[in-house]
Amino acid sequence: MRNVGGIAQTEAQKSSDLFMKCRYLDEITGNRGVVFATGTPISNSMVEMYSVQRYLQYDTLARNGLQHFDSWASTFGETVTALELAPEGTNYRAKTRFAKFYNLPELMQMFREVADIQTADMLKLPVPKVNYHNIKTKPSQIQTEMVAGLAKRAEKVRARLVKPQSDNMLKITNDGRKLALDQRLIDPMLPDDPNSKVNACVDNVYRIWEGHADTKAAQLVFCDLSTPTNKKIIETQEVSENVFAMLPNQFDNVYDDMRKKLIQRGIPAEQVRFIHEATTDAQKKEMFAKVRSGEVRVLFGSTQKMGAGTNCQDRLIAIHNLDCPWKPS
Repeated sequence: MRNVGGIAQTEAQKSSDLFMKCRYLDEITGNRGVVFATGTPISNSMVEMYSVQRYLQYDTLARNGLQHFDSWASTFGETVTALELAPEGTNYRAKTRFAKFYNLPELMQMFREVADIQTADMLKLPVPKVNYHNIKTKPSQIQTEMVAGLAKRAEKVRARLVKPQSDNMLKITNDGRKLALDQRLIDPMLPDDPNSKVNACVDNVYRIWEGHADTKAAQLVFCDLSTPTNKKIIETQEVSENVFAMLPNQFDNVYDDMRKKLIQRGIPAEQVRFIHEATTDAQKKEMFAKVRSGEVRVLFGSTQKMGAGTNCQDRLIAIHNLDCPWKPS
């Protein structure tokens, strides 16, 4: 299957290594030596279903003549062509993806031979009620012009007018993500747009902090781009509010910028922390304990560092997501 989105055409060595180890364990244990545990068996593409089956029930696939991906795909999947937003974000294009299952009952019957599936409805775990709010912000004139520039770059890449080492779609997409977060990530000398996504988040964080001062409610802010470096974390811990006031226009990253603005509005510096300050599991536990006790009320972090194992929900009142990770699951 060529020119179909979501299907990699290259082979990864670590995947081949895992497959060989699984086959070896299957041979010496009678297909009982491998256990996978995951909350997201299919998180990015339908092809992942085939990959899991290939690891865990290769003999079953072989008996049914489905050990090759093309055979499996023609039996259980279908390609769908639909309009989707182009990477540069300025227009739409038709894209064919492997994105629809059929013969699903037969597929699930086979998959359940090796899978114990537990959904949220089955587990009935106590979870809080969530109210979602999508905050819309208008792009600045500078952002609008820069997006048009991304479109021109994409046209040159598609026309092969530039070398991949100089510019490519991945670079354009990454620049688009930066631009959507804050225009200063493209050029630190650009002005701070008061209506930007970052400033809208600062407004919301401060409003909630002020409105729940009596309960010391905590907030988490997720941002995967423009994270602070270790050097900047040390400097941030050492400087005071007066230093922030003397450098109002300095921009290094989104984390420090938002922390500076929150402190300037009146939030004590010790109540605004970064998960990046905790470099060990013990330090993370200590940080989470401070959030649960109300000592830290605003905690910044990325999906990688704060997306799992974050035990600080006792006083949690709000979670802010500034950007979308590559794998939302």
